[in-house]
Amino acid sequence: MYVCVSMRRIHKNRGTSTVPATAAKAKRVVIDFPETLYCEAEVAAVELHINRSSLIREAVAQFLDELRRRKLEIELEEGYRANAASARLIAEEMAGAEADFA
Repeated sequence: MYVCVSMRRIHKNRGTSTVPATAAKAKRVVIDFPETLYCEAEVAAVELHINRSSLIREAVAQFLDELRRRKLEIELEEGYRANAASARLIAEEMAGAEADFA
């Protein structure tokens, strides 16, 4: 287990990772982290054998995927609620049709 005591030691021990093909189009972002979060990110990057930038990119991508998923769930729920009456009417009509085929 790695401990965030010496950033120099962690940087020296960090594995290498490949630079994504989109790196030429990448935008540089400066982020301020509380020290504990920074240390946790450093340790995670070492354990995963990736660089800190890759770790942060992946974390942001996962966070945004989760936001999109939640938004879609809310939109679907709103759609189901908005169409509940007509869906119930169609279901009742179809229930009557089943008797015709029996």
